[in-house]
Amino acid sequence: MKTVAIVGTFDSKGTEFAYVRDIIQGLGLKTFTIHSGVFEPLFTPDVSNEEVAKAAGAEIHEIAAKKDRALATEILAKGMEKLVPQLYAEGKFDGILSFGGTSGTAIVTPAMRALPIGIPKIMVSTVASGNTSQYVGTSDVIMYPSIVDIAGINSISVKIFTNAAFAIAGMLTFEGSKEIEKKPLIAATMFGVTTPCINYAREYLEKEGFEVIIFHATGIGGKTMENLIESGFFDGVLDLTTTEWCDELVGGVLNAGPHRLEAAGRCQIPQVVSTGALDMVNFGPFESVPKEFQGRNFYKHNPTVTLMRTTIEENRQLGLILAEKLNQAKSPTVLMLPLKGVSMIDVKDQPFYGPEEDQMLFSTLREKIDRDVVELIEIDSDINDQKFAIAAAKKLVELIKKT
Repeated sequence: MKTVAIVGTFDSKGTEFAYVRDIIQGLGLKTFTIHSGVFEPLFTPDVSNEEVAKAAGAEIHEIAAKKDRALATEILAKGMEKLVPQLYAEGKFDGILSFGGTSGTAIVTPAMRALPIGIPKIMVSTVASGNTSQYVGTSDVIMYPSIVDIAGINSISVKIFTNAAFAIAGMLTFEGSKEIEKKPLIAATMFGVTTPCINYAREYLEKEGFEVIIFHATGIGGKTMENLIESGFFDGVLDLTTTEWCDELVGGVLNAGPHRLEAAGRCQIPQVVSTGALDMVNFGPFESVPKEFQGRNFYKHNPTVTLMRTTIEENRQLGLILAEKLNQAKSPTVLMLPLKGVSMIDVKDQPFYGPEEDQMLFSTLREKIDRDVVELIEIDSDINDQKFAIAAAKKLVELIKKT
């Protein structure tokens, strides 16, 4: 029989959590309750808030006496992040469910993020809308909008609570029977405008006995890939779409942070890197583009995504950034340049065709790459040419076999 960990503030929302607990038990599952509030709970939990506080090196009574909500949230979040993975490792539960407002969400989601990928984790929250990256991070936490506040059993909340309970019960009750053959894993980056390239490369790598995990280069995709590389998931990295650096440099909406392009080199994982989609910065709807960029070359990808062509100077800076990151590599590293275009719309007769911009990018990389660390390969094709894709895939296989 599977067990659901129910986590939350049983002091202020004890009635609501007891209601959810009873639903789950009524479905034939066990429950394991963890109190993350500051004060005495309305029912006796399996894990007290005192235990949570101690995991963070604090005393719950001292926290309560200070009456500092921000401090309490910070300490309890740290305790949860440390304690919950330990409890999971001990076999105390199989999936985790919580409900909360801003504080409740901030306390529990660090613990959810610390659990392995694939473990069911649902956070029903008043802030499950808009930007939830600070709560989800690079994990598979499911954020479920609560619609109303987590306060009371009413005609709306009862449906939300019940659906959430049924959702995690379903995740634990129904398990997939398909088993994936264990193969060496390759991480690959893709954008809509580099899709043909990655599809060609993936087909080749799969024929060679690898499994290819593709990450959409939308900021969180790059962050997630870097995190999983750090965790030792991959045998090689085909990072042909490095577009997230455009957004980091220029101020677009899909940046992956300043540490993009570091993990593989630091962790000694063979990598083949390219300049995929470095011709574009991403924004939301056209009207959301900052006024400072008026007059630039734009392309409306769809009603919610506006692309902006990178300039000659921005390409010089992008070349410097990529060279700096790759020169730090401690792993076999290859940089491949597609001389006839870095994306589907950076080719002749397409809206972002920019020979001068691309030439600045390529010349900067030629000048700044440390040839003792990085092998530089130039191919007279655009990035989506099958010739380029297969050459990149073959090179990665070669690097992996040598390690």
